[in-house]
Amino acid sequence: MNIEFYYIIIGLLVLFAIFDLVVGVTNDAVNFLNSSIGSKAAPFLTIMIIASLGILAGVTFSGGMMEVARKGIFHPEFFTMPELLTIFLAVMITDILLLDLFNTHGLPTSTTVSIVFELLGAAVGLSVIKIMGASNSGLGLWDYINTAKALAIIGGILLSIVIAFFSGALMQFISRLIFTFDYKERLNKYGAAWGGVAMTAIAFFILVKGAKGATFMDAQAIGWINDNSLIIMAGIFTISAIIFQIMLSVFKMNILKPIVLVGTFALAMAFAANDLVNFIGVPLAGLNSFQNALASADPFNITMDALGKKVQSQTGIMLFAGAIMVITLWLSKKARTVTETEISLGQQDEGMERFESVWLSRRIVNLFDSLFHSVKGLVPEHLRESIAARVTPVSASTHEAEKPSFDLIRASVNLMVASAVVSFATSLKLPLSTTYVTFMVAMGSSFSDQAWGRESAVYRVTGVLTVIGGWFMTAFIAFVVGFIFANIIYYFSAFGVAGLIIFAGIMIWRNKKKHEGKQKDKEEITIFHLKKVDNFTESVTDTFDHLAYLLKGIRESFDVTFDALFEEDLDKLRQERTRVKHFQNGTNIIIANIFKVLRLLQKEENQVSFNYYQIIRRLQKLSDGHRDTVIRSTMHVANRHKGLLDVQIEELQEIKKVILYIFLRVETALSKKEIVDCHDIGEQFHYLRELVDDFNANQIERIRDDSSKTRLSILFYAISGNCVMMAKQNVKLLEIFNEAFRLDDPKTSC
Repeated sequence: MNIEFYYIIIGLLVLFAIFDLVVGVTNDAVNFLNSSIGSKAAPFLTIMIIASLGILAGVTFSGGMMEVARKGIFHPEFFTMPELLTIFLAVMITDILLLDLFNTHGLPTSTTVSIVFELLGAAVGLSVIKIMGASNSGLGLWDYINTAKALAIIGGILLSIVIAFFSGALMQFISRLIFTFDYKERLNKYGAAWGGVAMTAIAFFILVKGAKGATFMDAQAIGWINDNSLIIMAGIFTISAIIFQIMLSVFKMNILKPIVLVGTFALAMAFAANDLVNFIGVPLAGLNSFQNALASADPFNITMDALGKKVQSQTGIMLFAGAIMVITLWLSKKARTVTETEISLGQQDEGMERFESVWLSRRIVNLFDSLFHSVKGLVPEHLRESIAARVTPVSASTHEAEKPSFDLIRASVNLMVASAVVSFATSLKLPLSTTYVTFMVAMGSSFSDQAWGRESAVYRVTGVLTVIGGWFMTAFIAFVVGFIFANIIYYFSAFGVAGLIIFAGIMIWRNKKKHEGKQKDKEEITIFHLKKVDNFTESVTDTFDHLAYLLKGIRESFDVTFDALFEEDLDKLRQERTRVKHFQNGTNIIIANIFKVLRLLQKEENQVSFNYYQIIRRLQKLSDGHRDTVIRSTMHVANRHKGLLDVQIEELQEIKKVILYIFLRVETALSKKEIVDCHDIGEQFHYLRELVDDFNANQIERIRDDSSKTRLSILFYAISGNCVMMAKQNVKLLEIFNEAFRLDDPKTSC
């Protein structure tokens, strides 16, 4: 292979570095945005500006971390330039694909774990090839791989999960004991000192400990900071405490907001300092190895001993990378998806849970519940009551639409603890996972805050298990795919590179379309959320608007399901089955909104309350009927049972025509707030019942002459029965609509 090919490889590495910055920041934005966004510490625009400044500052502190990509996982002196570029290219393609996959599904994973195990997998792949090709070299796999450093990195990452969770839980518990949930009065007493400690902790870990990796500081400046660290910290504590006291006493400000914003800046800075190596460390190492090879007499065979030496990174490159990270932070839609996952798992109040309950989460919740009951018995009752009075959540008066997911006390704890742990690891040149740390700190603090109550604990634990399971899958996938890609590039050279690039392009495009589909479903769901209700009439109008929207979706789904069943189109049926959960979520959201409206009603409004109760009943039955029909149809076709008879299809088409007509008329009435001839709807319902009775009689004859088998008969009866039941619910919803708007017209009675 000539040298021009490796110029192309370097160009690809630089291009992939940009792509990797994009997908990496998309995943890791969750780390520093969640606390400020979840607590609504400031307007979204302000939070984004502060995070952007933190990133630009942090990239200049990441110089020392770049050594991890050059010599942290393998010994470069045993590899040549072509071999290293093979490793690095395999790593970058794998990293982009892996992170984009997790971003698409909204799961925060670790860019550190991915890059470490990709380097490990690709390096092992090349090492095995070298060992097999040179049987007399006397070198083993352990000679090529920096096992001590790799194990230290992996151990540090795994240990961080435990440390971060318990640190977050402990600090949050202490903070609640001091401030309680009703913290405003106590903030005036202890806030200045507490804020001074917060600022001191951030400054200590970011400035003093992080200075070693700064690209703009020489050894003398770093030495002066280290020698005078106590004086610097004392000065920061004193000055910040005085400033916070002035803000409290003179300006009557909530000092938690600036603390959270400073913490956001600090964590964004710590993220950039620690994780920049994950995005550009490998391409820079590849460029460095290529330059060293070109400077030698034999560029293809010289070993890369030079990568083992310390190299000072250029501030300009770091700032350019930081600019790309900032642009991505502002423009990426997938970053919002990943952020929402962690916020939903840590929100203080119950709500629509993203994850379902699984047996393992139930076992864990039951285990901890038993453990806490046992521990409570050992604590004196008066002490237990005293602690409970300070750490028990209180209901806030803030309106639901304006209410933050958690308060500023927890947000500040999340940011301070995570900043401290990540920055300390950076000072030790351990590429600790900022995702693992920030996520587990947030989960620890929410656990300590009793956010995982009896109504939500199993769902939250399922979410945490899902995310952590994804982390282990990240390591496994990264190692295996890195190993495979390195072998493909080594053996197939240019054809292998071209094939992998085409494959990566196809996968990224598919992920993009999948994410757009999920966003569309999400936008459809969000229309159900009630806005702030100022009067009762508006609440009634909103409720029926949402009902109309849901009925439209079910009607369209029913139409597709019937046709797909007739044609035995399994793909369409499976698509509708995946949408069943979407409609169930919509139903649950409307019901939750109805509960909100019921809380606004006065006791004397008994008839209105009864009508809302009736809506809940009708909605649940509608949702159950739709789900049962779709699932039965899908399973019948998926199991390859005999298709519907021609006569059964004709009869179900008649049923379909009537049920869709009823759906459409009720949906139109609810959406346009127009009086419909209720007698016509009632007549259609009675006609449908008679139709189904006649068809059921026909079905009995088919069972007797054995033309319709058992499973086919069960399916036919289930669908026809569901249609009658759902038509009845539509009629009842129309009656409730007419009564709610007091339409005194004889046509309004069905």
